This record gives sequence, C-alpha cells and structure tokens, in this order.
Amino acid sequence: MKVTFLGTGTSQGVPVIACGCVVCTSSNPKDNRLRTSILVETGDKTFVVDSGPDFRYQLLRAGVKDLDAVIFTHEHKDHIAGLDDIRPFNYLLHKVIDVYATERVQAALKREFYYIFADTRYHGLPQVNLHTVNNGVDFKLGETTITPFEVMHHALPITGYRIGDFTYITDAKTVSEASFELIKGTKILVINALQHEPHISHFTLGEAKDFADKVGAETTYLTHVSHNLGLHDLVESELPEHIHLAFDGLTIEV
Repeated sequence: MKVTFLGTGTSQGVPVIACGCVVCTSSNPKDNRLRTSILVETGDKTFVVDSGPDFRYQLLRAGVKDLDAVIFTHEHKDHIAGLDDIRPFNYLLHKVIDVYATERVQAALKREFYYIFADTRYHGLPQVNLHTVNNGVDFKLGETTITPFEVMHHALPITGYRIGDFTYITDAKTVSEASFELIKGTKILVINALQHEPHISHFTLGEAKDFADKVGAETTYLTHVSHNLGLHDLVESELPEHIHLAFDGLTIEV
C-alpha cells in the first residue's frame, strides 16, 4: 500500500497575504502546506481521506489518474469543500465515486452539496454512492479492510481510520481508551500536531509526541500543521528519530 500526503496544513492561523511570517514566506517547499488530505493506493483501489478546498489542485499536482472513493473524517469545510471536484473522474473514467462517512457527516454533505443529492438530475453533476461509516465497525474497500474509530475534536466526534498497520488521525484532542485499543499495535501512525501552544481542539506538538509514545508505533508522521509550529527543517531536527514532520508530496510505503 502506498500513501501520499496531498496536504499537511490547516485553515487555522493567518493567511499568507496578511502574515509574512518566516514559514509563510519560506522558499522551502516543505513549508508550503495545503489543507490536510491523503491519497491511498492499494492493490485494487485508489481513494482519498478528506477533500478540502485545495482538492483539485492537490490531485493535479500529484498526477492522480484514478479515484474510487472519498472517505471523510468529519464535516468541517477544510475537509469537505472539494467534493465537487470528483466530476472529472466521473466523466473520464465512467464511474460513480463511493463516499464513506458517518450519518452526521452525510447530513452535512447533503446540506453543502444539495445539488449532488437532489431528486432532479442533469448531465455533469458529481455522481456518488453514499456508504455509512459506523465507528468501531470494519468495512471493506475492495480487498482492503478499514477500521474506523472515534476521536474528539473538542466536543465534535472525528473519525480516524486504521488500515492494517497504518493509522490516520486528524483534528484530535482526546482519544478514548476504547479507540486506543483499536489503534494499539499500529506500525505507522499519522497524527495532528497544530502548534506548540495549547489549543482547545487540537493536539499540540508535545501532546502529539506523547500520544505517539503511548501508541508505540515504529514511525509517526505529524500532519494538520499550522504555520505557528515553525519551519519544517527546524521542527524536524528537534524530533526523535522515529517521529517526522510530514510534508505535502511525501509518499510512504506501508
């Protein structure tokens, strides 16, 4: 299985045009972070986890030629806004895209993209098949088994996903013991690390490192990073050897 980080950033923080900080003006491409999303390629399926506002550009930048499904973690705009950009895959590949989400997230998608789900259909609309995700209940995408589990983004439930020895979590602040049991034993962990300072709904860098140590994964990658965390190379140089700061375009084999 191959995992590509399409984006490792967040909407949290000040836009580049108003900021001028060392991260936003850095010439290092690893400091240029689009909104968080990953591309997963298995032996028989290609899918993404989340489709934020940068989705179209992310797919073009990564040269993605095929797409079978979109899996959602939650309904915040920085994770769902790009769903409409599945249209070219509908048209060029003559396929309907499977969408996996909890019932609450499905309700949000139906509000935000009402025209996709309206009774009146017309040529060119995005074509999707909705599938309900229930946390703690495995589902299959082709030959791949996926385990969804709940973490908390302050008071909002978020769905994390374990795929074999790979676990992906974004927008987490707390993780229950029941969910931890589903995560335990994973070899590659991806976890959010927003900034150094405490935040009401995101892991800080310190909290993410502590969680990684608790999980005991062989390798941990940090994502959903704001410019407040600092320059990529500096942060990376201060991390333990088994923890890395992910960057847009990073590809790992699982």
